[in-house]
Amino acid sequence: MIEATSAGAILFRDTRGRREYLLLKSRPGDWEFPKGGVEGEEELQQTAIREVKEEAGIGDFRLLDGFREDYDYVFEANGNTIHKTVHLFIARSFEASAELSHEHRDLQWRDYEQAINTVTQDGPREILEEAHEFLDEKLAEDEDDESEEDGEA
Repeated sequence: MIEATSAGAILFRDTRGRREYLLLKSRPGDWEFPKGGVEGEEELQQTAIREVKEEAGIGDFRLLDGFREDYDYVFEANGNTIHKTVHLFIARSFEASAELSHEHRDLQWRDYEQAINTVTQDGPREILEEAHEFLDEKLAEDEDDESEEDGEA
């Protein structure tokens, strides 16, 4: 069995106070997050950053600290059995739009309920649930920190 490692990001944006997640439709028809194989000596975060740029055409974004979840699956390709482990981070997009790459058929920004019902594989769907909860907590903490800073002035 061949071992393969990929990394990517659950990319979100805030649109009029509503959080939306970017989903890409792959050639086989699965809806997923921007992700791809680690190249050379890349660190997982470097791979995730490169893949977001390549697959979504977004350059203005930031990975958030404190979140990395993994899932794995087995598939057949060219007569080989491949065990792939995918590492997903969370990234905030500061761009409103994305560009479709040649690797995908479609892309959509979806709110959480739409996204959770669109993602086709269990692993990424479960990680989206965890990411959404993580963001709810993190963004609430950030707002608390900001209001404390405002109170000091």
